[in-house]
Amino acid sequence: MKLCKFIERFRKDQRGGVALTFALAIIPAIGAVGAAVDFSRINASRTSFQNAVDSTALMLAKEARDLSAVDLNAKTNAYFKAVYSDSQAYNVKVTPQLTSPQQGTFNLSISGNATIDMTFAKILGYPNASFSANSTVTWGIRKLNLALVLDNTGSMAQSGKMAALKSAAHNLLDTLKKAVTTPGDILVSIVPFSTDVNVGTANANASWIDWTQWEIDNGTCSSTSYTTKSKCLSHGKVWTTKNHSQWNGCVNDRDQNNDVLNTAPSAGASSTLFRAHQASGCPTALMPLSSDWTALNAKVDAMSPTGNTNVTIGLAWGWQTLTSTAPMNAPTAAPDLDKVIVLLTDGTNTQNRWTGTQSAIDLRTEKACQNVKAANIKLYTVRVIDGSIDLLRNCASDPSMFYDIDSASELNNVFSSIAQKLANVRIAK
Repeated sequence: MKLCKFIERFRKDQRGGVALTFALAIIPAIGAVGAAVDFSRINASRTSFQNAVDSTALMLAKEARDLSAVDLNAKTNAYFKAVYSDSQAYNVKVTPQLTSPQQGTFNLSISGNATIDMTFAKILGYPNASFSANSTVTWGIRKLNLALVLDNTGSMAQSGKMAALKSAAHNLLDTLKKAVTTPGDILVSIVPFSTDVNVGTANANASWIDWTQWEIDNGTCSSTSYTTKSKCLSHGKVWTTKNHSQWNGCVNDRDQNNDVLNTAPSAGASSTLFRAHQASGCPTALMPLSSDWTALNAKVDAMSPTGNTNVTIGLAWGWQTLTSTAPMNAPTAAPDLDKVIVLLTDGTNTQNRWTGTQSAIDLRTEKACQNVKAANIKLYTVRVIDGSIDLLRNCASDPSMFYDIDSASELNNVFSSIAQKLANVRIAK
């Protein structure tokens, strides 16, 4: 109350030009307060302008390389006007520039500027303010080799999981196909797994197959009384090994520690060959890296649930499909190449070559996960309803790359999310 009376007295006091002094003093004070308000308006308008420039660059990214300079400029302005609606701004201008830093890639840069009038700051001599924004979108810079390691065990027949997996995989492949700017930039392999992995009967004569145990387990004795090679021979009978053409294409785990590595196959005392195995639950044959989208989709359709769960061998063979040495002979790694594995399972480890004890098999899976990540391969993991959450979360390259879903119907959203990350158009600056 006393302060108000003091100000009123100060305002009415005519002595010594006090009123004039008060008037002159209050003008910059009002201007300063108003300038703060104007600054807030500028900041909001600038942020809105930058967001509109970013959005325009992202929307134009995929089609920019196929547009003429005139059409690119026209579409840039049309897209921008559709997303930017600040009525305060004038002298608005946006300009695109398309460059190709290397074959099959491009940078789309969009720069813009605008002006808004000041409300209070004009008292201080600032009638308006201009601001600018820049956005560069980089597209197709990195190539991608992707391995889809997919659980094909018997439990995938339950709760609509296999049907949902196929639908989600088709959508993922479609997204990646649309993301390709240069044919061959994106290659995908598909590795169905159960206890074993099927490498295909066409490899029956491959030098990297070890037939030792298969020939012991698969043959006939000259006496029908004996069904194993050891008993047949011990009774002086003749064991006739079946022809390799009767092999169903499956291999089981390699000797440790090569079971969790991508060691190139070699024969000898310390063999690192892949062991042929006539698994009763042999899944659909894997498909090496390919850009044949029709064949990839057909492979997805061919998948069928069978057998028990051995995540380790699925992951190991997913890694093999990304490896430039035999048996899969993937393209040689390049600086602009991303290698990625998406591992999906719906259950806990139940069987490998040596044991049916989950904890023992989990240890092999853990080692495989560690080795894959150490090889600079990005690893996504997906748990569908069942399986070890801790094992799969720790297996992923980052916790954000682990997906835990309680319903098969969620698979499509998960695969869509992964696909968008893999095919992402990114704002470089």
